Amino acid sequence: PDKGKPDWNASVGFATRQVGNVAKPTVIISQSGDKVVIRTESTFKNTEISFKLGEEFDETTADDRNCKSTVSMEGDKLVHVQKWDDKETKFVREIKDGKMVMNLTFGDIHAVRTYEKA
Repeated sequence: PDKGKPDWNASVGFATRQVGNVAKPTVIISQSGDKVVIRTESTFKNTEISFKLGEEFDETTADDRNCKSTVSMEGDKLVHVQKWDDKETKFVREIKDGKMVMNLTFGDIHAVRTYEKA
């Protein structure tokens, strides 16, 4: 890989990538007072984060990275930024045509995942 570009494969193990490629997770986003909870359930692993919008919190990801994360609302978009080891991942979730569309960015790598309402 180019030294100036992040290497996604070096950040996520092979087995995790393979399972992640076929997993069809259920994502539940809820709010209670000023706390927001995002719960992701799959046959691979369940994760849950709880946070206040705009406040940094510690997050352990599904692939066991320890991050400093911040989630905020930008218009109708839920923007989630994870920082670890001088790297950054950004998830932007929004509702389009009744589906949740999540845009993921890591350096110059970009992916889109679309979730259907259950």
